[in-house]
Amino acid sequence: MKKFILDHHMTSLIGGGFYPTGHSMIMFPSLEDANRIGHQLIEDGVISGDEIYLVTSEDVLEQIAPTTKLSDYPLPSAGTEAATVRTYIRLAREGHAGLLVKTRDEAVAEKVMVVVRQAPFSIAERYRRLVIEDL
Repeated sequence: MKKFILDHHMTSLIGGGFYPTGHSMIMFPSLEDANRIGHQLIEDGVISGDEIYLVTSEDVLEQIAPTTKLSDYPLPSAGTEAATVRTYIRLAREGHAGLLVKTRDEAVAEKVMVVVRQAPFSIAERYRRLVIEDL
């Protein structure tokens, strides 16, 4: 599992908002649950350690939150990406942490969610091209 560092591949080309196409963002009420489920995904062979980031509440507030400032400029976002990030921010302020998992297709996303559902989670969103899908 990798430490989360926001890079340009995780943002939208237009507006620069957080939009990690080909990944799913899943948040949990505690860092412990996020860490445990992340390791379980790797141990079960669902994904490799290079395909998952542990996203702390600090990461959300310091790295992801600032992307909302640009996503609505010069015009408000036509999609839900800024609103989704605002949900992550609210949860992070409450101490929630997350996982950013590479989910290339629906089959991988479902395998990930089978493991994720073993713990209480706050939100799970899959970023596809032009669509954010609730998992």
